[in-house]
Amino acid sequence: MKPTSAPQNPADPRSVQLTEDGKLRHFLTLGGLNKEILEEILDTADSFVNMGEQSVKKVPLLRGKTVVNLFFENSTRTRSTFELAAKRLSADVLNLDISTSATSKGETLMDTLQNLEAMGSDMFVIRHADSGAQHFIASQISPNVAIINAGDGRHAHPTQAMLDMYTIRKHKGDFSKLKVAIVGDILHSRVARSQIQALNILGAEEVRLIGPKTLLPQSLAEMGATLYTRMEDGLKDVDVVIMLRLQKERMAGALLPSESEFYRLYGLTTEKLSYAKPDAVVMHPGPINRGVEIESAVADGPQSLILNQVSYGIPIRMAVMSMAISGQTQQKAKAAESNSDQSNAATGEASA
Repeated sequence: MKPTSAPQNPADPRSVQLTEDGKLRHFLTLGGLNKEILEEILDTADSFVNMGEQSVKKVPLLRGKTVVNLFFENSTRTRSTFELAAKRLSADVLNLDISTSATSKGETLMDTLQNLEAMGSDMFVIRHADSGAQHFIASQISPNVAIINAGDGRHAHPTQAMLDMYTIRKHKGDFSKLKVAIVGDILHSRVARSQIQALNILGAEEVRLIGPKTLLPQSLAEMGATLYTRMEDGLKDVDVVIMLRLQKERMAGALLPSESEFYRLYGLTTEKLSYAKPDAVVMHPGPINRGVEIESAVADGPQSLILNQVSYGIPIRMAVMSMAISGQTQQKAKAAESNSDQSNAATGEASA
């Protein structure tokens, strides 16, 4: 089924992310996207997933394109997988060191981006502490530059959610039969918000959120999730358990009595995992804190897919980047054709 055309309302995330023909041109959030687009990302990633085993780990889809990684927050695996993904697509990659860039010398973010744009950049992969930063950038810079959200504040982390969806589909199959529990620091997690959106778009049977009341916003029930404060209740008969990192750097005030108390109540141990289905799988977006969020026996156990998630990050990001560049190329070609038609019409009128 062909995705429907993007609406014209600029406040709608679809109008920013999609071309007029409904193709991906930016990847900012999963909100507003439909099932067909998410499945296209997953299917495209499938075609890249075994590339790491090949002797030549490259395809020419982004040859001649320049991808700039701009990470205003620390990152290891996300930044590394984006860099590897771009290089496997044959792109030229620039990793901007924000601590030594002109932005640390007083230059504004938009000045930096416009200078990079003037150098012929085709894509910006951006992680930023402010929610909505990537949406603002996408609305301000040249429409010919694709923007990929690598995480913004507490708002969204769409590529992480998509690699999690890929992991689930690869190992559990049909989403409509799955009950998925997301456990831990929901309050500060941009990953959780994107996971909730993705799971609901893909038709999961049930999405559950488990955590202490101080880290479990009641408003997330409106996104299509059921809230639990007891592991025994929330994990009962689930097919997938996704643990989240306890984000101490984002916490202000006494949201938790102690890490040991959190682990006692919400850390995933072998005993607590027994509440889920016997064939349930365990996931974590990383980095994991052993003895705080998860027991080593579970993290390293036969039901864990944590390392699989890491390996799937590269093909998912390859899929998103190649689709965004393809959408941008189609959009530019259509704009050029429209300008040519207008020019020809004007020439014809002048001749008459």
